[in-house]
Amino acid sequence: MIDIRFSELDGFDFTLTAVREGRSPGALGLIKSVRLPFALALQRREPAPLLFITGQLNRAQVLMEELNFWEQDSGGELFAEPVPLFYEDTDWDEQTRSNRIAVLEQLSRNWIPGQVQNGSPLVVITTAKALMTRTIPRRDFILARKMIRVHAEQNLEELARHILRLGYEFHEIVSGVGQFSHRGGILDIWLANQPHPLRIEFFGDEVDSIRSFDEISQRSIEKMEECVILPAREFLLPQEMKDGDVQHFHDRDICVLHPHASSLLSYLPKGTLICLDDQDILITVSEEVEKDALELREMLIKEGKLEKNFPTPYFSWSELVDQMQPFNPVNMSFSGTDTLPSFRQCIQPAPRFGGKTDDFLKFMEEETNQHHQVVVVSRQTERLQKLWLERTTLQNKPVSGMVDFCNTNLNSGWMITYPDSSVQYCITDEEIFGFQPAIRARRRRGQQELTVFDFGSFIPGDYVVHFEYGIARYQGLVMRALDGVEKEYLLLEFADGDELYVPVHQADRISLYIGPDARPPKLSSLGSPNWEGMKNRVKQAVQYVAGDLLELYTKRQSVEGYSFQEDSDWQHELEASFPYEETEDQLQAIEDVKRDMERTKPMDRLLCGDVGYGKTEVAVRAAFKAAMDGKQVALLVPTTVLAQQHLDTFRQRLTPFPVKVEMLSRFRTEAEQEEILLALAMGEIDIVIGTHRLLQKDVQFKDLGLLIIDEEQRFGVMHKEFFKKMREKIDVLTLTATPIPRTLYMALSGIRDISMINTAPTDRLPVTTHIGGYDSELVRRAILREIDRGGQVFFVHNRVQTINTFAAHLQSIVPEARIAVAHGQMPEQQLATVMHQFTEQKVDVLLSTSIIESGLDIPNANTLIVDRGDTFGLAQLYQLRGRVGRGTQKAYAYFFFNARNNPTVEGLERLEVIAENSQLGSGYTIAMRDLEMRGAGDLLGTQQHGHIAAVGFHLYTRLLANAVKNIKQKQGEEPLVDQFKETLTQPDLRPFVSVDLPLPTSIPVGYIPDAGVRLELYRKLARVTSENGFQGIEEEFRDRFGPPPPDVLNLIWQTRIKLMAEKAGLYSIAMESQQLVLRYPALPKDIKRRNLISLEPYWRSGKNEYWPHFSTDGEEWKTRLVEALDRLVERGRK
Repeated sequence: MIDIRFSELDGFDFTLTAVREGRSPGALGLIKSVRLPFALALQRREPAPLLFITGQLNRAQVLMEELNFWEQDSGGELFAEPVPLFYEDTDWDEQTRSNRIAVLEQLSRNWIPGQVQNGSPLVVITTAKALMTRTIPRRDFILARKMIRVHAEQNLEELARHILRLGYEFHEIVSGVGQFSHRGGILDIWLANQPHPLRIEFFGDEVDSIRSFDEISQRSIEKMEECVILPAREFLLPQEMKDGDVQHFHDRDICVLHPHASSLLSYLPKGTLICLDDQDILITVSEEVEKDALELREMLIKEGKLEKNFPTPYFSWSELVDQMQPFNPVNMSFSGTDTLPSFRQCIQPAPRFGGKTDDFLKFMEEETNQHHQVVVVSRQTERLQKLWLERTTLQNKPVSGMVDFCNTNLNSGWMITYPDSSVQYCITDEEIFGFQPAIRARRRRGQQELTVFDFGSFIPGDYVVHFEYGIARYQGLVMRALDGVEKEYLLLEFADGDELYVPVHQADRISLYIGPDARPPKLSSLGSPNWEGMKNRVKQAVQYVAGDLLELYTKRQSVEGYSFQEDSDWQHELEASFPYEETEDQLQAIEDVKRDMERTKPMDRLLCGDVGYGKTEVAVRAAFKAAMDGKQVALLVPTTVLAQQHLDTFRQRLTPFPVKVEMLSRFRTEAEQEEILLALAMGEIDIVIGTHRLLQKDVQFKDLGLLIIDEEQRFGVMHKEFFKKMREKIDVLTLTATPIPRTLYMALSGIRDISMINTAPTDRLPVTTHIGGYDSELVRRAILREIDRGGQVFFVHNRVQTINTFAAHLQSIVPEARIAVAHGQMPEQQLATVMHQFTEQKVDVLLSTSIIESGLDIPNANTLIVDRGDTFGLAQLYQLRGRVGRGTQKAYAYFFFNARNNPTVEGLERLEVIAENSQLGSGYTIAMRDLEMRGAGDLLGTQQHGHIAAVGFHLYTRLLANAVKNIKQKQGEEPLVDQFKETLTQPDLRPFVSVDLPLPTSIPVGYIPDAGVRLELYRKLARVTSENGFQGIEEEFRDRFGPPPPDVLNLIWQTRIKLMAEKAGLYSIAMESQQLVLRYPALPKDIKRRNLISLEPYWRSGKNEYWPHFSTDGEEWKTRLVEALDRLVERGRK
C-alpha cells in the first residue's frame, strides 16, 4: 500500500469542506492515476458509500483493478453496463444481470430497517451508459426480496410462484444464474449474489435445510442458515405469470413493466459521495449513446418492430445531473473553468524511461539521494529490486522508506510535490518499460472446465454403438412389465426394424456413434456374426497402429539430447509477472514441458488447448528457460500476422530481461532479414519467431536448443519431414488448438507425450453467437455497440477481389467508424502498418480476409462479423470465433450468409453447429461434430478411416487403448500405468454380465422427470467400479433429488450385484422358474469343485451354473446371493 498524503495538500481540506457543506469544489484537475485514491481518501474522512462514474467500460475495469490495490478489503463492485443498444431486443448476458442485481441488493440494505452494514463503506464503480439504463424502482426491489430461514414456515408452491414472478427461468438442472428447479420437496435456485446455486429442502411447509451446491457435479458444498431470494432481472413480472412467460419479455421492457423505473441513484443513501472521472467525457459518451438510441428507435418503429409510444428505457445525462444534484458530485478532471490550481501544480505524471532500466536506476539514485520517496509498482519487482541493490552500496544506501517495491499492477504512476518540498514518485511498468500490464482477471464463480465430448449423451434418433450387438438407432427410454415387474429399458432399433430392449444397468455398454465423415452408418443385424467379425478385424488393425506408435516412441527414448538446468531465479520472476491467474491444467502443462526439457532425451510434446486457453504463455516460459541456458529458440507459425502477434507478446513479457527477440517474416525488408540471419548465426538473437521463412536453407543457428511449432497441421508435407528430423536432435514443443478427443488422448498416453489445457481462464465468458442472412442495419448496430463501449471489431470478408468495394459499403453504413483493410496480398509494410494501427486502437473495424483466423489475440476486439460464413469449414468458423472473447468483456460473433446466393444445406448446417456450441471449451464437441477427426488423422493416419467408420470413434479408441496396454505388458512394463486406468476400467472393455432379477429397478418419472437426466444417472451408476462409488451415487440421489424411492434402491443394489458377478467370473444371474441361477464360463473340474465347496451348504452345481438349496421367497435370497458372490470373489483372489 502506498501512503499518499493528500491531507497535506492545500486543495484537500477545501474539497472536503465543500463536500461536507453540500457545495461544489469545482473541477479538481487531478491526473487519472490519482483520481480513485483521492476519492477513497475523501471517503475515509466522510464514511459513506462512494459512487465513481467514468465514461467507458475499459476505464471502469482499470479502476476496479486499482481499487483492488488501494482497498484490499473493500467491498468494491462494478455496476455493469448492458452491451445491447437501447431499444434493442437483445437480452443482457447473465453476468451483467447478476452483477447489477448484486449491487442493487447491497445498496438497498441501507433502506431496510434493522439491516446492519458491516465492514468498509461500499465502493461502486460504474459507467455513463450503466447509469443511464433504467432499473427496477427501489421500493419494488425491496418488497420483492424474500428472506428464507431454516426451520421457518414457508409453502413451497407459493415460493415457486413468487420465484417465477422474480424472473427466474425453470430448468431441470440449475447450471446458471437466474435459473431454478423444483422437484418434490427440493427447490434449487441460483441467486445473483451467490457464487454457487442453493438447494432449499422442505419438510412439509417447513424449511428443513439450505445448502450451496456445485453447479457441475450438482453435489452439496456447505450448509447455510438463511438466504435472501432476489429478483433475477431488473423487473417483476405480473402476478398471473406462469413458467416460461419470462421468455416473452426482454430486458428493455423494464420501462413497460415499471412505468416509474428509476436509476441507480435512487438507491444511494444520503451522504453518498459521487465522483465524476471526467465530466466532459461523460457528457460526450452519453450524447453518443443517446444519439444511437434515437436513431435505432426511429428505424425499429419504421420497420414495425417497436411501438411508437414505447417508453424511453434510459435517462438522458441532463436528467441524471438533476438526480445527482442533492449529492453535489465532485468532478475529478481538468474540465471546467474553475479548476483548482493547487492540484495541477503539485500532482504531475511520472517520468518515463521507455525500457531503459539504466536510466530508471540512475533516476532512482538521484531522487533518493535528495530524500525523495520512490515507490515501484511492477510485476517485475524481484528483478528490479536486485538491480537496485546491486547499484546501491553501503555508503550511498538511501534512508529506509525512501524506496519501496510493490509486486502488483497499476495503470500509471505520478509525481507529487508536498508543501514541505518532499517529493513522492510512483513508477509503474507503463513508465519503466512502456507497456501497461493486462487487467488481472477477477475470480468469478469458479473456473469453467472444458466441455468434454460425452459419448454417453445421446437423444432419440441418434446412432449408437452397443459393444456386443453393433450399430443401432437409439429410440429412447421405455417402461416394460415382465412377469409383473415394471422396469425401464433403453430401446435400440437395428437393421430390418429389429428392436432390442437394453436393461438400464447395462447402459454403459452403449455409446454415441461418431464416424470419420458425415455419412450415416449401416445398422447392424441382430443375431448376425458380422459385428463380431468386424470388431475382430479392427482389433487386429489397432494392434499394428499401437505397435508402430510404440516403436517410434522407443526409438526416440534411445536418443541422447541436451538437459536444461533447473529453473533460474529469473525464471521464477518471469512466471510471477504473469498478469493472469494460471489454471491448474495450464500449470500442469508448464511442469510437463519443463520436466521434459530437463531430461536428457529430446522433448517431443504436443500441447493441446482450446482457443485462448493459455498455450502461448507455456511457450513463453519454455522459450525463456532455453534462453537462460544459452540456447537459441525458434518459434514457427503459419502466418505473418500471427508471427507479428507472437513477437509483440514475447517482447512485452520479456522486456525486463536481457533476452533478444526477433521476427523473420515478410514484414521485414530484405536488408532487415539479412541482418537478422547474420545475428542468428552469430548467436546474438535468443528467440526468433517466423513463418516458413525460418525453414529456408540460408537460416543458420549458432546453437538451436528448442523448436516451438504453432499449428503443425497448417504446414506442408515437406515441412513436416523437416520437423520429423528435428525431433531426433533437439527439444520440440508443438502447440495446437485442434482438439484431440479425450478418449484418443487417454489411448495414446504413455506412447505420445501430450499435455491438455481444458480449463477456461478465470473470468472468461462464452461468446454470444448469431447466425442469419446479411443485414446491414444489424451490422451497423453491432459495430456501434462495440465502439460505444470502447471496443473494436473484426470483420471478415474472404474475397480479396471485392474487399475494397465492401469497405466502401461498410463505411457508408457506419460513417462514424474508422475502418482499415487487411489481406495477404497487400505489400508487407502496408499490412504491418494496418495491424499495428489496429493493435494500438487507432482503427475501430479491421476488415480482413481469413488471415486473422489463427492465434490473433487482441483483448479489446470483442465483436466478430463474418460475411458469407456458410462458405467456411466448421473448424475455420470456430477458429475465427476464437479471435474475440479473450478478455473480460462479453463478446459477440455474427455469421452471415447471403440468402440470394442459395447457400448449401451443408453450409447452413455448419452455421447451426457453431451457434449451438457457444459454451466455453466447445472446441472438442465441434471437432466431433465436424466429423473430420483432424486430431485422429494427425496422430493415427488416414488409413484408419475405414476402421473408425466400422465401429465408431469411441469404440475404436477403446480398442486402441487395450492394444497399447497388451503390447506394453508383453514388453514387461507395468500393465496399468496411471494413464490407462481411466480408459481400461471403462465398462465397454469389461466382461459382459447380465443380471435379471424379479425387482422393480428404475428411476421413476415422478422422482426425476427429465429423461436425459435419468439416462445420465443410469450410465453413471453402470460405470461404478467400487463400493465407495455405490455409496457416493446413493448419496448423490439423496442430495440432489431427495430420499430415493425403493425402485432406485433396488437399481443400486442390482448394479452392485452385477459388479460382484463380474469380479466372480460369472456372466449371468437370473431368476428362472422361481429359482436363482448363477452361470459361468466353462471351468476346469478342480476349480469348479473348489468353488462349489466354498458355496456349500446353500448351493449346488450344474454343468456351468450354480443353483440354490434355499427358498427364494421373502428377502433371505438377497442375503444368500451376496454371501455367495463374496465367497466366489474371495476364491478367485486365491
